[in-house]
Amino acid sequence: MRINKFISESGKTSRRGADRLIDEGRVTINGKVAKVGSQVEPGDDVRVNGNPIRMASNYVYIALNKPVGITSTTEKNVKGNIVDLVNHPLRIYNIGRLDKESEGLILLTNDGDIVNEILRAENKHEKEYLVSVDRPITPDFVEKMESGVKILGTKTLPCKVTQLSKYDFNIVLTQGLNRQIRRMCAELGYEVTRLQRTRIMNIHLGNLPYGQWRDLSKKERKQLFSDLDYTPKEW
Repeated sequence: MRINKFISESGKTSRRGADRLIDEGRVTINGKVAKVGSQVEPGDDVRVNGNPIRMASNYVYIALNKPVGITSTTEKNVKGNIVDLVNHPLRIYNIGRLDKESEGLILLTNDGDIVNEILRAENKHEKEYLVSVDRPITPDFVEKMESGVKILGTKTLPCKVTQLSKYDFNIVLTQGLNRQIRRMCAELGYEVTRLQRTRIMNIHLGNLPYGQWRDLSKKERKQLFSDLDYTPKEW
């Protein structure tokens, strides 16, 4: 593992902050001053300012019911950032994003490798949303949403749409274009009035209170890792 990633995942600082520490000669690996790009192996003695640091012994995987108004960023200078909301003792970061005006399920972790596995577009992992719009839903709207809508210079992939009421529908996507649902609806003359993500792969929002988070259960983690064909690295 690269030294800046190791320091970051230990919770000491960000990767950018780790690079600064390395540039300043304040990081050593087995007694030798580290350089940007240096590799760390299991069992190595890594120190910052002479103080040993270690990788977090356990990875955490968190489900959050993100409220409207919270920004999906780890940047501490952004007011209402998601990390301050969770206030976890370990350094964690969100997997993907939800628009500031959207709510619902978002995952957070200190396992950097699983982030790429989940976000990789070609994996086509399902994400499910509950959507409310400002006009009555028609069969034509449902058909066009399901077959694909041209946004951002491309046509969206086919998806599953289920009308729930006059103004509400459920949609299951396998891609994540920027503000995709809102753009799709706008292209068809509708404005989204509420957007809530209710599922990511096998992880469901369920009855998790608004603005609260929980650790994924052992069963959820096992299924998630199996679906991703992923095994967390041990340090």
